Amino acid sequence: MLKILGKTSSVNVRKVLWTCEEVGLDYLQEDYGSGFTSTETDAFRTLNPNAMVPVLLDDEFVLWESNSICRYLARKTGRRDLLPAEPQACAMVEHWMDWQATEFNNAWRYVFPALARKNPAFNDPKAIEAGIKEWNHCIGILEQQLQRTDAFAAGDTFTLADIVLGLSVNRWKMTPFEHPQVPAIDTWFARLSQRPAFLRHGNNGMA
Repeated sequence: MLKILGKTSSVNVRKVLWTCEEVGLDYLQEDYGSGFTSTETDAFRTLNPNAMVPVLLDDEFVLWESNSICRYLARKTGRRDLLPAEPQACAMVEHWMDWQATEFNNAWRYVFPALARKNPAFNDPKAIEAGIKEWNHCIGILEQQLQRTDAFAAGDTFTLADIVLGLSVNRWKMTPFEHPQVPAIDTWFARLSQRPAFLRHGNNGMA
């Protein structure tokens, strides 16, 4: 059985759990991270030198980086609907997954701990304002893409891109600040919310 190390309050852990359920793999999840078993140990750093969650254990195979784990799970189970074999279709899915990891997630690095976590170390009004502007800019990019597809992030069908972006948009929606109108995202988000695994791991009241 697969083992996933990471606390379920982590947005990156939840995307892996959601993917496991979409592909029909049984797994054992163990809480690691702040408030749980520490990742700051030699044993854990042997698994992931970054001391971050999630980490996937598949027998002797060890993998970290949440989007890489999601890709691995789709390929392991032959789910070409989630990660196509055809080069251009696959590139489009991975394109949006990479954007989520490099641009979209970085946009909320200051805003989320400031407004959602109420972390006193993040209390610079100008930094918060700049972060909201950048986060909403990224939301605008996704809104335009979903207007074009009128369906899912990478095209007509549900893919891994929707899993990783769905978790990020859930975090945006749940962070308290004034949000612009995004009708295409709202329609897409409602479509995701029809999936039982998303209700458990994405749109579940946790940011």
